[in-house]
Amino acid sequence: MGILEDVVINAKSAANAVGKSATKLYDLSKLKVSAADLNGDINKHFEALGRIVYDGKQNGEDNSALIEDSVKIIKDLYESLAAINQQIDELKNLVKCPKCGFENSLGSNYCNCCGAKIEKEPVCGGEAAKTKNEECDCGQGDSSGEACDDTCDCKKED
Repeated sequence: MGILEDVVINAKSAANAVGKSATKLYDLSKLKVSAADLNGDINKHFEALGRIVYDGKQNGEDNSALIEDSVKIIKDLYESLAAINQQIDELKNLVKCPKCGFENSLGSNYCNCCGAKIEKEPVCGGEAAKTKNEECDCGQGDSSGEACDDTCDCKKED
């Protein structure tokens, strides 16, 4: 029975890994669709902004309030897009260089393109990232490989 139990345990482990990969792929796809939608919205707002400027020049009107509103909307959309792109990078285990934008692996201390220092920001909440846990697969640990906190689902699965 020992071999059969090992096979069942290995099969469960493999199924769990496949499930996590499928979930990660689904989340990544959802984020990419959201990013594409935001890019479309940004383009529409740029087009509307161009129309506002053109109409203002044609009619000799002061549309500065409308222009400022449009610029604010576009800025907010860009901030949302940056947040989504950061989530995509985290799911792909990448970190962008703050200087040149090159995509480096999550554990990089320096950019592989320009050599700039890459600052590490913990992803999980607060003081809880204490113990080294290379097997933590939840993505909530910080970029130095430290584990996520005790409330994380990956700790409950064991």
